[in-house]
Amino acid sequence: MTRSPRRTRRMPQVAGAGAAALLALSACSSSDSGSDAGSGSGKAGSDSSASSSSKLSGTVTVFAAASLKESFTTLGKEFEKDHPGTKVTFNFGGSDSLAAGITGGAPADVFAAASPKTMKIVTDAGDASGTPATFVRNQLEIATLPGNPDRISSLKDLTRSGLKVVLCDQEVPCGAAVRKALDASGLKLTPVSYEQDVKSALTKVELKEADAAVVYKTDVRAAGDKVEGVEFPESADAINDYPIALLKDAPNAAAAKAFIELVSSAAGQKVLTEAGFLKP
Repeated sequence: MTRSPRRTRRMPQVAGAGAAALLALSACSSSDSGSDAGSGSGKAGSDSSASSSSKLSGTVTVFAAASLKESFTTLGKEFEKDHPGTKVTFNFGGSDSLAAGITGGAPADVFAAASPKTMKIVTDAGDASGTPATFVRNQLEIATLPGNPDRISSLKDLTRSGLKVVLCDQEVPCGAAVRKALDASGLKLTPVSYEQDVKSALTKVELKEADAAVVYKTDVRAAGDKVEGVEFPESADAINDYPIALLKDAPNAAAAKAFIELVSSAAGQKVLTEAGFLKP
């Protein structure tokens, strides 16, 4: 009987201690779970952010028509900024030469051609993955010396005697488009030289080695005040579609697909249209 009161006196203490311990444990548990949830969601956000930026890595090799040089260089820098750990390298040139390189085994991830005809070289060889998609179009323009001292105002003016005119090689999309425009207008033009790509043709005028060249509007715009552009109506009959494709044996297919997506996106199209390209 004398022990019972001691038990009854101690039980509330034990219960109180137990409750305190439970509360403390509950608080710790609540704090820990809240911390874990916070840090977990923080980690998830961090991991998600990290994965979105780190899931793409390595080099993306893009073979692209020479006329895409300025706009694709801009898009390449944007891609690298959006995907740290990636690098975009370009091989710009005549589409026919690029196509020959690809079918010959040159390692590349993406091919952007200046005409469906040159893209067909790659697709016929089975070197493209999926169906190429047209992402922009381009129109011809006459590039003259600054100030247009020869007063060139039409395609017919280029046939004048003594005028040094440069054209793209007819195997290059630019040259094929010029030939189409000349045929449509019934004109015959003998240039002083045929160049392997559109930039080479334009350079002849920039260096004053030629009086004029028929190139793309985008190239005239990119040249700034080094040349003057002259539009001609026949160019409407020779607009080139530009297709882009992922290559079958792309060393970095994941990043290549992402680059193609950028080119086709609203942001990519903005860069291209500002460079003078037409929407597909």
